[in-house]
Amino acid sequence: MKNIVLIGMPSSGKSTLGVILAKTLGVGFVDTDLIIQKQKGRLLQEIIDTDGINKFLEIEEAAILSSEFTGEVIATGGSAIFCDKAMEYLKENGIIIYLNLPYDVIVQRLKNITTRGVAAKKGQTILDIYNQRTPIYEKYCDINIRCENETVEKSVEKIIKELQILSK
Repeated sequence: MKNIVLIGMPSSGKSTLGVILAKTLGVGFVDTDLIIQKQKGRLLQEIIDTDGINKFLEIEEAAILSSEFTGEVIATGGSAIFCDKAMEYLKENGIIIYLNLPYDVIVQRLKNITTRGVAAKKGQTILDIYNQRTPIYEKYCDINIRCENETVEKSVEKIIKELQILSK
């Protein structure tokens, strides 16, 4: 089985949905944000605040490229799409799924933008981040899943259905 790689905005549900998807499929689950924190011994926000966004993206890319994934569900950080080599690596043996939520839902969910570890330039708003990233998520994805007004379980069902269609 190919890896299933979840991309999307912070608070789109990549980690939450990823765990349930992995359990449903009977495969492993990996969160690349946790890989970074384990490798560096620091929180994401601390890395961003101390080292800057560009260094954080280098660390993120290196963490993904140094990891071996085999038939797993992978929740990426929302900024992984800025790491071209990492995205190419994930796409080689993976199906990229964009958890697509409208801006207003992201705003409702994303309350802790300054402490959560979101790779954003100083002064960037959630709208700025959303507008910058959305076309890149769409570019990389093999499957685009609209998740608004859906339970996590319903979104998992939609993903599994799309994966079945893709594998035919």
